[in-house]
Amino acid sequence: MEFIRSRIETQLMSLTGLSLGQLDLENPKGDPGLFGPDSVSWQVHGDFSSMLIGGISALMLQALHPLALAGVWDHSNFRQDLLGRLRRTSQFISGTTFGSRKDAEWLIEKVRTVHLQVVGHAPDGRPYAASDPELLTWVHVAEVSSFLAAHLRYRNPQLSGRDQDRYYDEIALVAERLGARNVPRSREEIADYLACIRPQLLCDERSREVLRLLLDAPAPSTLAKPFGALMMQAGIDLLPDWAGAMLGQHPSLLQRQLVRAGVKRSAPLLRWAMRNGSVQRAHRRMGLM
Repeated sequence: MEFIRSRIETQLMSLTGLSLGQLDLENPKGDPGLFGPDSVSWQVHGDFSSMLIGGISALMLQALHPLALAGVWDHSNFRQDLLGRLRRTSQFISGTTFGSRKDAEWLIEKVRTVHLQVVGHAPDGRPYAASDPELLTWVHVAEVSSFLAAHLRYRNPQLSGRDQDRYYDEIALVAERLGARNVPRSREEIADYLACIRPQLLCDERSREVLRLLLDAPAPSTLAKPFGALMMQAGIDLLPDWAGAMLGQHPSLLQRQLVRAGVKRSAPLLRWAMRNGSVQRAHRRMGLM
């Protein structure tokens, strides 16, 4: 049984930013980081399955913004190294959420520096810059709204409305440190923001290519392939109806039910296997494990 548990954990860890070996989430002892163990952000970001599903859904959603997608398309090697992109994004989220204050600030400054170099023109000729406060807000909202939606569906459907608003209020700090402006801080503000930005979104050939790459993404092992396919379908199912329609994704009710049931069967196994994830290491740093 221990062999199986370790094997599963090794496979899961290979997908995370911890596999890059740049963060020590267990030190310095007692450092709460930007949020600390009593935050809602630690709750929402602490479950591997829901965060993976939310992250996949967020990537699909972000691909609908032509300027945000242009920056990634022109300056990232995600088409050749999707797993590397996933790991780097995971490192930033886990480090800013669960890392020490020093590590969180290092990651934020690192990303800010990279963003300054990401400039160009979209296919329609419009200029873009990854440091654009409005684009930063879009990327943030797409991510955190997807993370919370996945948490509510697969981890804690009973999370109170007050705590959901607390999550958005807490996590806005990271977006603001990156340079985002007018960051939504509640469920109502998130809903209003998404309604306002929808006219700026479109699904084009690049958006469809991102979707294809995600669906065809290689699994870290043959054993993990069915799990990866399930997570991809769960990410599609998590999309807002309007976003799924834009991407041409229309899962039937039966398909949605099968995907959700599959995730709910597999998630407890993954939680059992994961003993050295970001949240576990952060709890040890705080003397809570």
